[in-house]
Amino acid sequence: MTSRREATPPEGGDAAAILHLHIDGASRGNPGEAGFGVHVTRPDGSEVAGLYGYLGRATNNVAEYEALLHALRYALDQGARRVRIFSDSELVVRQMEGRYRVKHPDMIPLHSEARSLLARFEEARITHVPREQNREADRLANRALDERASNVP
Repeated sequence: MTSRREATPPEGGDAAAILHLHIDGASRGNPGEAGFGVHVTRPDGSEVAGLYGYLGRATNNVAEYEALLHALRYALDQGARRVRIFSDSELVVRQMEGRYRVKHPDMIPLHSEARSLLARFEEARITHVPREQNREADRLANRALDERASNVP
């Protein structure tokens, strides 16, 4: 595992800053080799960080949740109080909104942890976006698969 970031973290000033977290999970086979990507930006679109992680064998839905968990942990570590999350996974977005039930046993603890992390923010919104609007997170997830590497602990 490597320990590098694709971009520098935000300067430590405004703890109330809003971070935009673009997340994606990928699985080659379902289940199969899986990875996640997180593209972190400021509201103006400027890049803060590009995170990715190789997960080994997992489903695409587990990879999507891992992207969400890593994004939320990163935002908390940076002192963000408000986050906007963008995902092309309708399942994860609808489950986090409470519109879909979480039935699969592998997903229940991931969902529970994500809800717990979200509760630590003053404001957190999750939005479903088309795949075309999530290209950078997708690129990072595929980088994790191609390199079988991670840049997060």
